[in-house]
Amino acid sequence: MRLKRCPGPVSRRSFLQAGALAATGLGLSDLFRLETIAKQAGKNLRDTSVIFVWLPGGPPHMETYDMKPDAPADYRGIFRPIKTNVPGIEICELFPRQAKIADKFTIVRSCHHTFADHGGGHKRFMTGRLPAEPTGFVNDAPAVTSYISKIFNEQHTGPKGMPPCVLGTDGGRSQIDTFSLGAAWLGSVNTPFVVGGDPASPTFKVQNLGLTPDMETRLDDRLHLLQGMDRLRRDADRSGLMAAMDQYSQRAFDMLTSEPVRVAFDLSREPQAVRERYGMNAYGQRGLMARRLVEAGCRFVTMVWEHPGTTMPKYATYNWDSHAVNCHMFDDAHWRFPPYDQAVSALIEDLYARGLDEKTLLVVTGEFGRTPRITNVVGSQTGVMQPGRDHWPQAMSFIVAGAKMRTGQIVGATNSRGEHPVERPLSPNDLWATVYQHLGIDWEMSFPDHTGRPMPILPFGEPIPELLPVG
Repeated sequence: MRLKRCPGPVSRRSFLQAGALAATGLGLSDLFRLETIAKQAGKNLRDTSVIFVWLPGGPPHMETYDMKPDAPADYRGIFRPIKTNVPGIEICELFPRQAKIADKFTIVRSCHHTFADHGGGHKRFMTGRLPAEPTGFVNDAPAVTSYISKIFNEQHTGPKGMPPCVLGTDGGRSQIDTFSLGAAWLGSVNTPFVVGGDPASPTFKVQNLGLTPDMETRLDDRLHLLQGMDRLRRDADRSGLMAAMDQYSQRAFDMLTSEPVRVAFDLSREPQAVRERYGMNAYGQRGLMARRLVEAGCRFVTMVWEHPGTTMPKYATYNWDSHAVNCHMFDDAHWRFPPYDQAVSALIEDLYARGLDEKTLLVVTGEFGRTPRITNVVGSQTGVMQPGRDHWPQAMSFIVAGAKMRTGQIVGATNSRGEHPVERPLSPNDLWATVYQHLGIDWEMSFPDHTGRPMPILPFGEPIPELLPVG
């Protein structure tokens, strides 16, 4: 019997609407009309940043960073662990580049939660809360990026015009609800600046293009708006608009026309050798863009690595959702893991080589792990029996680097079959408490919800000591 293909994280139309633009074509002042926030918000903000690489679908922990070579065959899979440059740390044989730099990152093997649906898993991870609904991708609480956007926008930190939070994702996957990054009661003004499309494509551009006709009335595609910066500035200067705009409109205009913003997004300014080192695919070029953005002063960059951007074989699947019905998970890994290994290792090495590890925290994770026991069913695309793993939030792994932490270590452990944590059980909230502390944000502070009740930005969780700065 053939099973229905699991669609993974499903894109739905964003609720974000900007309404009609001003007569000049620039009605963005609402992006910066923020409510007054608590006095303590951001008073200890630091000159730090975060790169958050999101792997939707859920990477298999037992094929990546928590391999179990001594487990029964229907648990351990076909890949073998290889030694790294840190004695005692082993990772998947398809990660030879990461194996050479394991001293520059830390593996967390004991994260877990209870939401096995993609929507529930996304909401659980991205908001740090237990979602009211275990399915669906629309947040009932603000995403972490919304709190960060609100705090940094209000404090006016960072270079002029640079948005505090940026989201890079595939074209057609840029609606804010696709990855549960909605702002809920904080308001849609507090969402990341979205850049859709494949930056490895020769046609990908972010400057020197005029406003497209659809942008005369809508703000659904922020990338198009960014591409219209040059024409917009020329028209505004000619009309005298700049002198007439209030401070909020001025800030909006600056975001879209700032030279540092344009430069940060322009990958053509990088030497071709650097671009190739990251990999000329969506993973690699988004990783490079993330480095450029934090270097330019962006505070929180989310880069979604779903499809590598190369031709997808019939046995593979779009993202990391490696059910047997979706793909032959081992063949998919042979296709997906090498560009991932290249991109993440280049990003880590680059952060350290450029001194960005001092202020930048890198997190690479998905919403959950995969079932420890392998299943075999008929693939919806191949029509043949093939192996895969299903959703498993009870155990997952992620890697972190930078932020002056001690690297080359493993935090936590799962049991012999990778089923659940047996050492240092952690939740996504502990990771977010670590992120907030890195940014200088008090994770116990509160904002009012839509009823006026004070709601803590993180209802529970504590920073992970092993991921905090040393010395």
